[in-house]
Amino acid sequence: MQDKAVFEQRRKRFFDRMEDGIAIFVAAPETFRNADVTHPYRQDTDFYYLTGFEEPESIALLVKEGNNRRFVMFLRPRVPAEEQWTGRRLGPEAAIETLGADEAFPIGDFWNKAPEYLNRKSVLYYRFGQDMARDFRLNRIIDDLKDEARFGNWGPWSVVDPRGILWEMRMFKAQPELEDLRRACVITSEAFKATIAGTHPGMYEYEVQALLEYEFRRRGSPRLGFETIAASGSNATTLHYVKNDRRIGEHDLVLLDAGCEYNYITSDVTRTFPAGRDFTPAQRDVYTAVLEAQKASIKQVKPGNTYQDVHMTAVRVLTQRMLDLGILHGTLDEQIESKGYTRYFPHRIGHYLGMDVHDCGPYFVDGKSIKLAEGMVLTVEPGLYIPPRDEDVPIAFRGIGVRIEDDVLITGGGNEVLTSPPKEPDDLSRK
Repeated sequence: MQDKAVFEQRRKRFFDRMEDGIAIFVAAPETFRNADVTHPYRQDTDFYYLTGFEEPESIALLVKEGNNRRFVMFLRPRVPAEEQWTGRRLGPEAAIETLGADEAFPIGDFWNKAPEYLNRKSVLYYRFGQDMARDFRLNRIIDDLKDEARFGNWGPWSVVDPRGILWEMRMFKAQPELEDLRRACVITSEAFKATIAGTHPGMYEYEVQALLEYEFRRRGSPRLGFETIAASGSNATTLHYVKNDRRIGEHDLVLLDAGCEYNYITSDVTRTFPAGRDFTPAQRDVYTAVLEAQKASIKQVKPGNTYQDVHMTAVRVLTQRMLDLGILHGTLDEQIESKGYTRYFPHRIGHYLGMDVHDCGPYFVDGKSIKLAEGMVLTVEPGLYIPPRDEDVPIAFRGIGVRIEDDVLITGGGNEVLTSPPKEPDDLSRK
């Protein structure tokens, strides 16, 4: 577990932003894979962000009444017979010291104690819509409290989604998050280098995936940030291809898109490289177009510029290069106006990165692209994906898919690229 002071500081920042009232956060449920076997457990991101607690069946309360602030935990009790099967639990007794809670109770006590904590609280911060049965019980308690107005009781009159506070906090990375992100990016960069060097024609895509994920684990990452994409040949023209079961050919490109978690912070990197000795001329043309677009876009990642500035920089470069190669026809202005480029570049330039691979935060407010600011982290990932049976494209380009992605921190003076696997075409050739 991370230093509890990190989570204390986050709770303080949330308390400072919330009105007097109560905030309720619920742990992620365990989900079943099949029969009685569960998927590997991963805590709800917002819950972990505020508590640092990784066990299921737990609820956190933040209660604010003027200067009185309380952090209350409900969690599973210690039960030796159950711990023998599933591992040691923290238990309420240790939660105060370990998590910094002011009070801690068995999870089975929550519904009996909920009326006490909700009573006479004007505002409830809670995310409705995740569990209808739980939502119904909370609503019932609130209504019952309001029915007791003649005794001086009432339930919250306002309900606020806590993500309005939390997600603004999470958009801007504090030093502890940056330290973990840097570590995740180092692990990922080194793992990519080893995997690119170890890939050769005749391997199956799942072998490339296995090699990369082995490198993640042996370097200290406990889990993936998302499902690994290991796409060879025309499979790379499918953006979220994860089947990973094709045998890699002599002249194939391999598109590898993956990231690892470190302390609940994830990286996200894509590299496209020749499985054999070198790019074909057409592959190199497409690859250099994407690389040129990425480099130009990264230069636009700086305070004061907008997300749209970064995206449109890539659009202009890729569109012009496709015109030069005969993939598109007409003029640059015509193709941009008609969005003809989206046939081969259908996605945006990238996304926020942090505790979730597609991290929280708005890209547009009131129809306007938001300005980038110091502390944000953005992936920059232009790509070109030319379907294998697209008869409007010269045959040499058909079936080529290329994406290049790096993780970029916005700094006071510009940006810092946090990921470093090789991406110059000559560095990826094996001559």
